[in-house]
Amino acid sequence: MIRNANMPKDNANLKQSSVHTGLFINNQDRAGEGDVIRVISPVTEELVAEFRGASVEQVDEAVSSAKAAFESGVWKDPAFRKTVLLKFADLIEENRDKLMEALISEIGSPVNLKANHTDTPAAFVRWFAETATRDRTRHLGFNNTNTAVSMVAYRPIGVVAAISAFNYPLLIGVTKIGAALAAGCTTVLLSSPLAPLAILLLGDLVRRAGIPPGVVNIIAGGVEVGRALTEHPGVNKVSFTGSVNVGRQVMQQAAAGLRSVVLELGGKSAAIMLPGVDYNKYAFWLHARYARNAGQGCGSPTRILVEESRYEEFCEASRKAYEQIKVGDPRDPATIVGPVVTSANRDRIEASVAQAVEEGATIIAGGGRPNIDKGWFLNPVLVGGLDNQAKLAREEIFGPVSVVLTYRTVEEAIQIANDSDLGLKAYLFGPKDQCLKLVPELRVGTVQINGGSPLRPDAPMIGYKHSGVGAEWGEDGLREFMLPQHIDCSLS
Repeated sequence: MIRNANMPKDNANLKQSSVHTGLFINNQDRAGEGDVIRVISPVTEELVAEFRGASVEQVDEAVSSAKAAFESGVWKDPAFRKTVLLKFADLIEENRDKLMEALISEIGSPVNLKANHTDTPAAFVRWFAETATRDRTRHLGFNNTNTAVSMVAYRPIGVVAAISAFNYPLLIGVTKIGAALAAGCTTVLLSSPLAPLAILLLGDLVRRAGIPPGVVNIIAGGVEVGRALTEHPGVNKVSFTGSVNVGRQVMQQAAAGLRSVVLELGGKSAAIMLPGVDYNKYAFWLHARYARNAGQGCGSPTRILVEESRYEEFCEASRKAYEQIKVGDPRDPATIVGPVVTSANRDRIEASVAQAVEEGATIIAGGGRPNIDKGWFLNPVLVGGLDNQAKLAREEIFGPVSVVLTYRTVEEAIQIANDSDLGLKAYLFGPKDQCLKLVPELRVGTVQINGGSPLRPDAPMIGYKHSGVGAEWGEDGLREFMLPQHIDCSLS
């Protein structure tokens, strides 16, 4: 195993941490034996935790544990799966404060997003638990000669490698394993090295819920660990959330073993403000939507399309809305924008905006850094004076940044919205009937009209184009972890 030359040689040299940093393999807490993971608070810039992640050997142990549990049949009974998954969901809710504190420590997410980070994953697990007992068998009836009958049954695919992202680690990680577990699969959950702490806390909840040993294994690690997991011959399916570039690598690694993938990747979602829409009605919701969680969300409306003749009117409404967007302490319930996850990310976001300004863009609202002594904080920023070919309008910035683009006709607005390699979400604002007529023209997996509603577990999350492969959530997402089996029965 390749190690960092500056890495301590033994655990005694690591700074002792008061937070839980143990891996979870075969229902046992295990000290990592791989490279050192250092978690730095983006709020205080202080060291939160320093510990070893998984080694390649421990990846093998986790996968072997999951495979043994799957083959033993211990997770085969749907009624049992439902019971323990419901208990797991209860435990997530009961420990929501502890989990949120870990998230604030490692990613600086504002406490006003606690429901998104904890309650929503619990609700999703409950929905998946209820579907665990559903009979999905399709009866095809007699063949054309009436000599045989057929049916299609659905079987769990096996061991699922679930790889979470740093921005909403619990939501992403829990819903991945929730769907796989409901389908009858066993799992290995790998956290992002930037956000391992809340994920590692799940191990104790898994054990307390009564999930049998080996069914859920939880590890942390970087690139080497991720590769060992996605290429492991014992893994039957890989589910990954992250950037397009890393998703492409994951797909290539999984393809070496002819295993399928579910990928939820980047977004550059367009929000089309249709002619005549009241900008003041929607401005705060729109800007707070991409600014929350410091803009670290793949479905954020980061391209806003307005009528060319009403551009200045939209800018004025936006400036008023920006006055209501609080940047600061994540523990303050009024805070909407906390810090970005690393100083390097802040530098990258600032450089992207600066380059756009150098090329002729203008700052409509926000920008710069707040007057906060420590932490990797950024003010949200709204940028204008660009067209859809500008880098800032085409690449996912993953920060609290959005651009305003103009259109002359609705047809042109649809064309601009579709002119992207990414197709995760789109937003329409205007009369409902007019919006519904435009939905089929948008090449995206989700369209939200006039703000839509909170996430729902029975609706699929699907990325078109480079935004993804396969589906997450809902019945479509659960079936990603099942294989159809045709049963052809002769009557003679």
